[in-house]
Amino acid sequence: MQAKQNSKDYIVGMYVRLSRDDERQGESLSIENQKAILSEYIEQQGWTLYDIYVDDGISGTTFERPGVKRLLDDAKQGVINTILVKDMSRFGRNYIMVGQYLDYVFPLYNIRFIALSDNIDTENKDTAAMDMMPITNVFNEWWAAATSKKLRAVRIQNAKKGKNGMSHAPYGYILGTDKKRTLQINEEVAPIVKRIFEMRASGLTPRKIADVLNGEKILTPNDYRLSKTGVSTVRNSLHLWNTSVIRTLLSNQGYIGNLVQHKTTTVSYKNHKWQRRPEEEWIVIENAHEAIITKEIWDKVKEVEASVSNGKPTKRGYTHPLSGLMFCADCGTKMRLGWNMPKDIPYFNFNCGTRSRCGSSACFSHFITVPVLEQIVLDDVRDKAQRIVADEAEFRRKYLEHTAKLASENQADVKKELRKAEKRLAELDKLIESAFEEKVAGKLPESVCIRLIDKYTAERTELKERVTYLTQGLEEAEQAVTDVDEFIRRIKKYLHAPKLTRELCLDLFERLIIGGKESVTGKPQEVQIVYKVNIASFL
Repeated sequence: MQAKQNSKDYIVGMYVRLSRDDERQGESLSIENQKAILSEYIEQQGWTLYDIYVDDGISGTTFERPGVKRLLDDAKQGVINTILVKDMSRFGRNYIMVGQYLDYVFPLYNIRFIALSDNIDTENKDTAAMDMMPITNVFNEWWAAATSKKLRAVRIQNAKKGKNGMSHAPYGYILGTDKKRTLQINEEVAPIVKRIFEMRASGLTPRKIADVLNGEKILTPNDYRLSKTGVSTVRNSLHLWNTSVIRTLLSNQGYIGNLVQHKTTTVSYKNHKWQRRPEEEWIVIENAHEAIITKEIWDKVKEVEASVSNGKPTKRGYTHPLSGLMFCADCGTKMRLGWNMPKDIPYFNFNCGTRSRCGSSACFSHFITVPVLEQIVLDDVRDKAQRIVADEAEFRRKYLEHTAKLASENQADVKKELRKAEKRLAELDKLIESAFEEKVAGKLPESVCIRLIDKYTAERTELKERVTYLTQGLEEAEQAVTDVDEFIRRIKKYLHAPKLTRELCLDLFERLIIGGKESVTGKPQEVQIVYKVNIASFL
């Protein structure tokens, strides 16, 4: 700790701060105005100004400010012995932290603190201003909390009106100059966005897409923004596309014309750490601006993302079109791609993943060579396509008839169960409310009340999940017409498919189930193809 310096030799650290909220107060709080007022005071007193410490655009609710941290370091090292600010709120709006510095830290290091406009001077403790200082600090923090609440309400209201509050546009767009700052397509990079979605829709993994873009030396979104604005949003960037960047881009609803805001928030007006809001709390304005990709491509990408297939590549970087879609009929694990290297011709094959990893005692052989499997699958696709194309109307009628029959067998029971569940949910709400009331009235011990509420809440949660599941089932039954039309459109594309592709497999197949090898089971090996539309029963 430094020795106390001559009280007449004042070495001053001038601290000035302006937050984004303070900017609304006008010129009176500007950085330059604060400097002018404090400089004049220092000159009048005949003191020495050591340095000016500035934090511009940073809230006073946090002390993680570069300017104030440098100020406090210099004070503790004895470089300065006086801190001068325009008013208490400039130093901080966290009354606990401000009080800690003024009551403990500054006296320990013999630091004089002056808040000019508030008439606060720690060297003159017997003043009304010093007596009021704790209240001043509390009021400053209250002001920060109230302002934060008001600004948040304004931002939410603006978002609901479709006003764009983004600091910068997503990759592929530029901010508009109209009142709503409507996103406008950036013709320079929008084709890259469209290409990324098309590659993913065709079955390419995010890693493979990143490889393609890096190979073509295409600037990443951050590097592109840096080249145009000089502003970077990523620390320690490798300047390369990666799976995280690709997945973030593919999940952005903005590319289908939706303005999505209110996705994140801070922990509190004091703690500015960002956290993600639940998706149901997002504010989404559909068709708010021109889309870069079609809804059809978006839905196709979502379908690929939800697929059971992850498309695992081999060590040589090869991903088979059926990779991740095939399952062992006996143990249920995914089939694994292998590589045979006999004396004549090398070839790929698939076998049960459990057997490949754990040996023959875990599961028996489901070995099938790639050429044989591909021919079986391709022949089946062509056959189905030819039969559907021959009479689309009849196929559509049969499918809807089949779906309606299955639905009618289940819907009556489902609706009955739904009504029962909803009735019970209403009863549980009343029981929970009644338990609280009896506890407050003293008719029910607290331990019994807690036990009952835990029991009712657990049942309520379970019932709600069941209601959601049943409701989704009814909605899926109503989706049958859309499903069959989309399947017809897709399978017609592959009527004359020359070979299997990743896009074909992800378009048509839910999964393939591979039976045991003929030499093991004693019967022909079965390959069951499960299409995304259930056509096995009538086609």
